[in-house]
Amino acid sequence: MSARSLGVVMNGVTGRMGYRQHLVRSILAIRDQGGVELADGSRVLLEPTLVGRDDAKLRRIAARHGLDRWTTSLDEALEDPTAVIYFDAQVTSARESAIKAAIAAGKHIYTEKPVAESVAGALDLARAARDAGVRNGVVHDKLYLPGLRKLRRLVDSGFFGRILSVRGEFGYWVFEGDWQSTQRPSWNYRAEDGGGLVIDMFCHWHYVLENLFGRVEAVTARTATHIPQRWGEDGSAYTATADDAAYGIFELAGGVIAQINSSWCVRVNRDELVEFQVDGTEGSAVAGLFGCRAQHRANTPRAVWDPDRPVAHRFRDQWLEVPDNQEVDNGFKVQWEEFVRHVLDGAPHPYDFLSGARGIMLATAALESSDLGRRVPLPELVP
Repeated sequence: MSARSLGVVMNGVTGRMGYRQHLVRSILAIRDQGGVELADGSRVLLEPTLVGRDDAKLRRIAARHGLDRWTTSLDEALEDPTAVIYFDAQVTSARESAIKAAIAAGKHIYTEKPVAESVAGALDLARAARDAGVRNGVVHDKLYLPGLRKLRRLVDSGFFGRILSVRGEFGYWVFEGDWQSTQRPSWNYRAEDGGGLVIDMFCHWHYVLENLFGRVEAVTARTATHIPQRWGEDGSAYTATADDAAYGIFELAGGVIAQINSSWCVRVNRDELVEFQVDGTEGSAVAGLFGCRAQHRANTPRAVWDPDRPVAHRFRDQWLEVPDNQEVDNGFKVQWEEFVRHVLDGAPHPYDFLSGARGIMLATAALESSDLGRRVPLPELVP
């Protein structure tokens, strides 16, 4: 059975994430495998139209991958009747208006997060998509990390018993850009350009906490701009106006307490760039991007505080690796396949604009908590 084609407008593929994860490792990888398999056994190939502000960059990317459709005009791309899906990986400040235009054009929407700059903006998009009858989804890639898939397996099996707490550590040292080139774009550190660690990462932490452990009911947070001056892509110094670290306590449904430290100003002394430790009455686990180690109640050694003697054993050696048990595909690619099936087959897809709005609500509440110095409850959102 031959595969049919489905047009996808991809806005923002000249950026690192849009290019590497969404175009190369998702759309083109799906093309190379022969398309997305649907419920009836047929397959659909995704044909991208690249959209961006820099024609020269678009031309280079298109030539590199044998693509023949690109434009600097979003309106022109949205007028194409063969384009069924619109994807957005632009800077956050440009996203809301572009998605509104795509909804007006009748396209189904798949987007990076945050879906908008405010909760109100995200809810407006959710209502507009609902009223227009277009399907919508937001990227939720952390749930597809091999380590978190293993952690999910432990949660689903009841391994932890009653979950008590979650502790997360995320981050690494992002070079300031003066004597070594930085690893992140300069706009990330300017609040006026939509930058900030809380806006970037708390949307991730929301869907991880919500889908693995329970609804986030309140947050207490403290943000900081630890590095006040950085150097941009052109080598000139600029003032960092956005937060580059955040320390949060999250109260979840069922009494679970989560703590997550997030920082671009921390040197890594852990096995992976992000790790989550989950402690429960029956067992504990530590999961990262790829690995997951667990310790059951029956295997928990007796720890005794003794400041007069060095510890004669390594605590890490007392944990067991959770086996892979299955091959794990690229998480971004899997999400694309799921969204295509959602559009064409009507398969369930809970990670919609409303889910994205809840993530923005958490980020906004965390910033409010830091500004006011108090705990901020999170209401349930209705579209």
